[in-house]
Amino acid sequence: MHVVLASKSPRRKELLSRIVKEFEIRVSDFDESTVIFNCDAEAYVEELSRKKAETVAQKLQEPSLIIAADTIVVLNGEVLGKPKTEEDAFFMLSKLSGKTHEVYSGVTVINTQNNKIISDAVCTKVKFSILEESQIEEYIKTSEPMDKAGAYGIQGLGAVFVEEIKGCYYNVVGLPLNRLNKMLSQIK
Repeated sequence: MHVVLASKSPRRKELLSRIVKEFEIRVSDFDESTVIFNCDAEAYVEELSRKKAETVAQKLQEPSLIIAADTIVVLNGEVLGKPKTEEDAFFMLSKLSGKTHEVYSGVTVINTQNNKIISDAVCTKVKFSILEESQIEEYIKTSEPMDKAGAYGIQGLGAVFVEEIKGCYYNVVGLPLNRLNKMLSQIK
């Protein structure tokens, strides 16, 4: 069946290629700001991923499997999204310094042939070392943190900040492969 990844993330594209040979990319134009965070991170990311998948599904003609995901970083109940400025990135990384936070990814798969929808959420705990201001400033100069939730990429230069991880590594990158693989086998 035709597979569509509803994401512009190069990381999700690369990860999906490990379990799906051929797929098309269709970026969802769903307005994420319409979903309100009500202190339930799992429900929040599941809804975001479902809305992204549904938006793409409405535009497709041929029967397809649509895969959408959304990832957030949560520290003490506060969602740390993608930084808007370098100052924002510095503030986020300073907050994460020396602390354990959670990374949540919501994943939705829609089979448009039988109208079946599966959504799920995965949580991974990540502990940062204590970061020096100069480390944070040097990292921000690379511009890597600017398009990532929580202002860091575990798969890139931000890996040096990570002291410990409990859970799925690929979830922190943005697509929990083990969970997605199970979902794909359930939806066909």
